[in-house]
Amino acid sequence: MGTHVARDRKLAVIGAGLMGSGIAQVSAQAGWDVVLRDVTDDALARGRAGIERSLERFTAKGTIGAADAEAALARITTTTDLDAAADADIVVEAVFERIDVKREVFRALDGLAKDDAVLATNTSAIPITKIAAATRRPERVVGTHFFSPVPMMKLCELVRGLKTSDETLAAAREFAESTGKTCIVVNRDVAGFVTTRLVSALVVEAVKLHEAGVATAEDIDLACRLGFGHAMGPLATADLTGVDILLHAAENIYTESQDGKFAPPELMRRMVDAGDIGRKSGRGFHPYD
Repeated sequence: MGTHVARDRKLAVIGAGLMGSGIAQVSAQAGWDVVLRDVTDDALARGRAGIERSLERFTAKGTIGAADAEAALARITTTTDLDAAADADIVVEAVFERIDVKREVFRALDGLAKDDAVLATNTSAIPITKIAAATRRPERVVGTHFFSPVPMMKLCELVRGLKTSDETLAAAREFAESTGKTCIVVNRDVAGFVTTRLVSALVVEAVKLHEAGVATAEDIDLACRLGFGHAMGPLATADLTGVDILLHAAENIYTESQDGKFAPPELMRRMVDAGDIGRKSGRGFHPYD
């Protein structure tokens, strides 16, 4: 199945934020030639600086050799020109998590990319079918949901849209596995896929318990860590991800599914209103210095 990906392995990553630069980094480390595209030189400079810092940390730890880090950096070129995706075998979109923004990118890519290119989206909750419908080749569109921080997290969620072909899924798997990730396959394009659905349900229930005064945030998180072996409790996870981001994800899933267990509690909305959105603001369900 894996022979149809060109052996010179050209990858285009659209969006140089935390996710896009992370995907570019692990791909370059795996030997892909990567072009990283964003709309401004500033965004590209920030993305490249983040990659350099990450590689320095790995080198300092002895995880990778200095020569390998240099070689990986040399395989990444940056550009503000979307046309750079024209000769890529795989294009991964990692732009802002809004359907209109993503559809615009895919409409443009549809006119640029090679006929046999895989067009992948790193969305964590938007249905792949809605993004693929902006193209004339929905069978070539697939979800590749990497986790943050990409260089550290082992999982990639592969998501089939309604029309994603077996060949496209196989090529996406080969790409993700080449970067050292383990893949799960989401066979039905439900809002939130597997992981965002599970974490949203858990966070929503944890917030309800906290909101109702059943237990403190500390104790709810402790229960999940010690009782279920979770590395981090759901409220601490919300703080790390951003209460605003998880509120948005839960709202998206609730809108699509009309399943009451995803309806975000009032407390989450009020915290976002107040700016208490987690680690990045200094306070969420827990205080941060």
